[in-house]
Order: sequence, then C-alpha cells, then structure tokens
Amino acid sequence: MTKQKKMLILIAIIVLIDQLTKTWIRINFNYLETITIINNFFNITYTKNTGGAWSILEGNQLFLIIVSIIFLIVLTVYIKKEKNITNLSLTSFSLIISGIIGNLIDRIFLNAVVDFLSFKIIDYYFPIFNFADIMIVIGVTLLMIDIIRSEVHERNKSNRK
Repeated sequence: MTKQKKMLILIAIIVLIDQLTKTWIRINFNYLETITIINNFFNITYTKNTGGAWSILEGNQLFLIIVSIIFLIVLTVYIKKEKNITNLSLTSFSLIISGIIGNLIDRIFLNAVVDFLSFKIIDYYFPIFNFADIMIVIGVTLLMIDIIRSEVHERNKSNRK
C-alpha cells in the first residue's frame, strides 16, 4: 500500500471518529449541558465555537473556512512535491489535515465548530475543545519533533565530515 493511500485511510478514519463524536454530542446533549466525568477535572460540555482556537476571530466563519481551505491546499501541494518526507511527517500531516477537515465540516454545515471536552486544571478552565483539535495539536507536536530530529541528524552528519 502506498504512503498516500495510508495517509488517506488515516485521514478518513480520524474525520469519521471526529464527526461521530460531535454528532453523538449534538444528539444526546442540550446546548451548554454539562456532565461531570471526573469531579473538578473533566466534564463533557456541549458548546459551539464560531471562532478559531480560544474563540479567536469569533463570528468570522467565512474567513476561517477560506483559511482552512488554503491551508489544506498548501499542505497537499507540499506533501506531493516534497521528495524526502519522513513517515513521521506524513503521519503528522495526516493528523493536522484530519483535524482541519473535521472542523471545516462543522463550519460549513453547522456555521460553528462543536466542542465538548472540558478540563479544569487547578482553578483554570481550559477552553473547551474536540477530537479534531486534539489531532491538530498532536500532529503539530509530531511535526516539530520530526523537524528537530532532522536538524540534529543533519548537524551530526556535518560534524562527522
């Protein structure tokens, strides 16, 4: 199986999981309803976000849709053109693309992103997020690790000469 097919399968699975979790929340919760899972730490709270992360650019759905589509195009072109892309980078790009697509589907069809994972750390309520957001964060983290690893490898290689 080619790397591209593996990427597409991973993207499809993650987008499916994201959309299924959001649909389950929309069907089973009233808007702003909260259920405590772990007291003083983790709740499921159905909310909608009309902005980006931390509600940045709230109410600018068209702009966020356009930026998401542009970002997907740029990532796709980069992946197709890059000859020496690592497996870790492909995985990280798959996670990032999956997260963008999952939230883009919400923006297009619901005019807001469904969020439901709510954490309280000490006295700080972290902004509520969803599965797609987790995939984006993990993907970016893996990409940073891969970039740092590649730079260290190149530095070590040039020091040996």
